[in-house]
Amino acid sequence: MSTSGTTSFAPDLTEIIEEAYARTGYVGRTGYDFRSARMSLSLVLNELSNRGMNLWSVASGTIPLVAGTATYDLPEDTVDLIEHVVRTGTGSSQVDISVARISVSTYATLPNKNNTGKPIQAYINRQSPVPTITLWPVPDGSTPYTLAYWRLRRLQDAGNGSNTQDVPFRFVPALIAGLAYHLSMKVPGGLERAAILKAQFDEALMLAEGEDRDKSPVRFVPRIGHL
Repeated sequence: MSTSGTTSFAPDLTEIIEEAYARTGYVGRTGYDFRSARMSLSLVLNELSNRGMNLWSVASGTIPLVAGTATYDLPEDTVDLIEHVVRTGTGSSQVDISVARISVSTYATLPNKNNTGKPIQAYINRQSPVPTITLWPVPDGSTPYTLAYWRLRRLQDAGNGSNTQDVPFRFVPALIAGLAYHLSMKVPGGLERAAILKAQFDEALMLAEGEDRDKSPVRFVPRIGHL
């Protein structure tokens, strides 16, 4: 017997909903059932964004800095920034300088927020609908600066029946298990299976998150100072 020779398994929205309903013991047939499942699936996708760093949702970008301007808009679908540097030069002469992230409390206590120079600190305001980043010192006009960043983006919405989901294949079992659990709280007789579906969701998600991690070596260096 030969194997399939393919590795393209990616169920679309309709197939995911059918499998999830089957686990609840309920057969969804109406348009309302489909809309309800799509809403629940979008909520599961939102939940994944609250559970930490999803490596497949890391995206990079740059913002040209303007002399005298401290605050810049980030893409609307930004969940958070994970790294950010101030870049000078281009090509072989490019130099990146790390920018320290500070809290709103630290930014609020800066005595002169209008100081100009090369930015060394950044306050990230995760406001809705457009998050922003505020740099200090305020960029001056001595040299062109560019803010380069790496961010976590929002996972895309569930979409329509022909769309696949914005997750790698490793997370498809967890996505279906999570949808089945959410649906169990809405369909007739579903509460009887809710506990076991929740356990299946937790296990599938734990396995997926355990694989979705950075496997590069980590080195911890203590900072030793004098009192």
